[in-house]
Amino acid sequence: MDKKAILYFITCIVDFAEKYKTSIKEAFLYLKKYKGLQFLMENYEIEHTLSKEDTLEALSHITHKNGGHLV
Repeated sequence: MDKKAILYFITCIVDFAEKYKTSIKEAFLYLKKYKGLQFLMENYEIEHTLSKEDTLEALSHITHKNGGHLV
């Protein structure tokens, strides 16, 4: 994994935490548990070209589909 991808994942976690008014650690654990991070890793090539809003919407959808409750 390259440095750009790692920075992208960190940015997504921080943005997710801000959107749902939670800590960065809680956002990371939530995204990990409900497969949001897995989604980002598997779809990095496409997701990093999309807007922040589109990525956060996709993360919300994926995590909700996998049992998460933040919507």
